[in-house]
This record gives sequence, C-alpha cells and structure tokens, in this order.
Amino acid sequence: MTENFSDLPDCARQVLRHLFTPYRLTLLGYCILALPVALLLTACGGKPDTQAAAPPRPVRTITAPPPSRTSIFCQTGEIRPHDEVMLGFRLDGRLLTRVVDVGTSVTSGQLLGTLEGDTTQNQLDSARADFNSAVAAERLATLNLKRMTALMPSGAIARVQLDTARSDWQTAVSRRESSEAALKTAREDLSWTRLTAPAAGVVTQVNAQPGQVLSAGQPVLTLAVSSGRDAVIDVADPQSFSHHTGVFSISLVNDPSVIVSGTLRDISPQADPQTRTWRVRISLNNPPPNMALGASIQVMQPGSGPAMIVLPAEALTWTAGKPAVFVVDTASHQLELRHITPGGYTASDILVSAGVVPGEAVVIAGVSKLRPGETVAFGDNVQ
Repeated sequence: MTENFSDLPDCARQVLRHLFTPYRLTLLGYCILALPVALLLTACGGKPDTQAAAPPRPVRTITAPPPSRTSIFCQTGEIRPHDEVMLGFRLDGRLLTRVVDVGTSVTSGQLLGTLEGDTTQNQLDSARADFNSAVAAERLATLNLKRMTALMPSGAIARVQLDTARSDWQTAVSRRESSEAALKTAREDLSWTRLTAPAAGVVTQVNAQPGQVLSAGQPVLTLAVSSGRDAVIDVADPQSFSHHTGVFSISLVNDPSVIVSGTLRDISPQADPQTRTWRVRISLNNPPPNMALGASIQVMQPGSGPAMIVLPAEALTWTAGKPAVFVVDTASHQLELRHITPGGYTASDILVSAGVVPGEAVVIAGVSKLRPGETVAFGDNVQ
C-alpha cells in the first residue's frame, strides 16, 4: 500500500503509513463499524416515550334484577293426541288398497283399506260346501233314526240297528256343528280383509303402502280417536314429576303468546332403551286451534321454592372449581370475581340464590378474557 503514497508530501505519507499498518487498520475498522451502532442506540435510547396508555376495555353488563320465583323446569316437546290407536289387519296378505292418508278425518265403521281376498273367499266357499254336506247328512241320519225308532217296538229290527242309527245321527249332528263353526270362521276371515275405523277420528300416521305384503297385526296406520290433546316430553329425571300435582304452563315455540295450562296425565314406567329418557304426558285444558297435532311446544313447571336472581348463562364462569361471575364496581370500574351459589339452571339462564345483590352490574359477555382487578368501561347494559 506504501507505493500508492509516493505522490503525497512527506508528512502526509508518514501519517497515512502510521494509520494503515495492519494492526491499526484492524482497530480502525472496528471503530468504523461500531460508530453506526452507537448512533442507533443513542437515537433509540434518547427518544422520549410518547405512546399513550391503552383505554379500559368496554364490557357488556346486566343489572341484577330483584329475586323472583321462576319456572324450575322448562323443556320442549310436541302436541300428540290424547288417545291413539294403531290399526292393522288380523291376517297375513298383500295390501290391495288404502283409501285414507295422513290428516284424513274418518267416521266409525268407515273403510280404510283392504287385503287381497281371493284365498279367503275360496276358504269361505269350501266351508260353505262342507256345511251344506253336513246338513244333508244330518237330515238323512235323523230320518233313519225315526224309522228305526218306529220299527223297534214291533221287533222288525234288532236292537243293534237302532243303536247304530242313533250313533250315526249323533255323528252327523257333530259334523254339522263343526262345519257351521268353520263356516263362521271363514266369514270372519273374509271380513278381516277389510280394515275399518273403530271410532271417529283423524289419521295421524301411515305405515304401509298398497302392494306391500303384511304380517298379521303389523301396523298400517295410526288413528287419533278423540279430540283431546296432550303435551309429550322426554325427561331424564322422572322423580321430579312423580309427586307434582300442580298445573303446568304450555306455550307454542313459534308463538309464545299462545299459552294454556295442563295437568300431569302419566309417566312412562320404563326408560327408552336408546335415549334413556322417560316419556311424560300432560293433558291440555281447552287447547286452542293453534295447538295442532305435531306442533312444537314448551312446557314450564312454575317454581314453588325460594325466590332467586335470574342471570343469563353467558355470565357464568368458574374459579377454583366453583361457579362465579364478574361484578363491576361502579366507583372504581374494577372487576371483582364473585363466587355464587346457583339454585338451578335452565336452557338460557342461571338461578342465583346467593353471591349477587340486586342492582349490581354483572358482566355477561367475554368473561373468559377478563381478570380480577382489571379496570373496565361500561358498554351496553341489558336491563
């Protein structure tokens, strides 16, 4: 590198040669590289903190209402007929016709469907012919017995001939009675190929179509034979209903303004093998036309215990394995995690018997993101 300094004055050459020796060159490079870093650190450390503090998080709250006696049970179900009859044929066979459908109103004795009756008709004809033959044989045996009885006193016939005539007559009578019973059975079998309504009602369900081969007793359709209606629900705890003698409140799901009262009718003694629930039927008192068969309803059992505060289920959280809610201090706007004593639950609410005072602001949204002692701002308040 010294040959490049030949054009410079002597003093300049001495200075450059002194600076650019290998050792000093390395030290100079470190100084040059460290200069930008020092400037950057100085700039970052000397910049004043102008970032403002984050505002308090807004929370949605509800003002805890006064305690009240609410429904201790609420469950959905459906409207079913008070009495239903599943109808079917007493014989095996192929369904020939079905003259009714779901929703058809029928009268007592009205024809509902028929089976193919050719085989049954042939059996009837055979039974009728056998009966006629038995009647003729009985008539002949009766005449023969009368003749033998008339000839016996004069000694024209032996005693054994009279006994034989009497035996033939008894056999003919028995055969006629058997044929008469078989003829009656054949007539009934033919009548059973016609399915008729046992009472007036409405067809609520159809289980077979024309052309289908049926077994004896297989359900063909279901008939609601009375105008009464029941609310049917499936419950997991039938014991809560076993001693209930009060009145239930039943309302339509799609129109809660339609409300009627009902009384407990019966509880199924056995749980459903699939759902493991018990069926409960509640008789409706003067149901309006809007409560049609199959309509979805909500059954509520009025509460009779102590009054409790009703809060939305979204307010519930847990701490140390116990239920709790967040309460906002109106003065400091800080959150307090409060343990509560629940008195019951519904599908959308929690019933609080202790832990919350009426008038307090309870957080009902985003409770999983909050922490005790956090400062918050009031957002929407649900009255």
